Amino acid sequence: MTENTATRRPAAILIDLDGTLYVGKDPIPGTRQAVARLREAGIPLRVLTNTTRKSRRDLGRRLEGMGFDFSLDEIFTAPSAAARWLERRELKRIMPLLGRDAWEDLEGLDVVPPEEGAGPVDAVLMGDLAHDLSFDLLNRAFFALDAGAELVACQKNRYWLSPRGLLLDAGPMVVALEYASGKTATVVGKPSTEFFHQVFEPPGGDHSTVLMVGDDLAADVGGAQAAGLTGVLVKTGKFREKDIAPDAPTPDLTLDSFADLPAALGLV
Repeated sequence: MTENTATRRPAAILIDLDGTLYVGKDPIPGTRQAVARLREAGIPLRVLTNTTRKSRRDLGRRLEGMGFDFSLDEIFTAPSAAARWLERRELKRIMPLLGRDAWEDLEGLDVVPPEEGAGPVDAVLMGDLAHDLSFDLLNRAFFALDAGAELVACQKNRYWLSPRGLLLDAGPMVVALEYASGKTATVVGKPSTEFFHQVFEPPGGDHSTVLMVGDDLAADVGGAQAAGLTGVLVKTGKFREKDIAPDAPTPDLTLDSFADLPAALGLV
């Protein structure tokens, strides 16, 4: 891609949440106005996130509370993507290691609470449990994997930006279970190509007409580009200048903030 290609009018814009539109409970300056301007231009918008602590409904309420206008049908989460992935493969009995609020998005699956560990399961679904994660829960997941369950990861991010600074995300825990069990996790959230493609199907199937905007070079930009989308990096959230390395993905467009996107698209 070239920047001229990246700045043409897109068929749709996919937007990361935490670190791109907001950090913690605070919108990044100018992002609400940018979303409103893109709406005025008639460009379809979707938000997609690797968070595994909140359901789509919870995120919708949170966005509304911050002044963003997104319908439930425009919000896509890694747990909801995992539910579709698991159902298609008839893996119904699931041990989820992710926030309880996010279990709402696992509708249609037989959810086995990890602290119960009642009988064999088809898959261990790994997310970010934060302070609720314990050595005992990791061991229960390992027992299930050792007994034959598949390892499915909502995401494999290394860290995320909190108001306190960078914190460990689910990725290091997924790697621990891979190492212990000898199994390789299937990642169903970003940067999964399937996840990007299920969020928006462009007319004619030309995914390069879809922008993916985020603060994560690997999951947002690199994942989108591998799926044929146009990857836009914003230098907010967890982005660090050291992320721009010779072996890192090269964004099709780099912006200081999502607030700058309307101007980059000529919508001023």
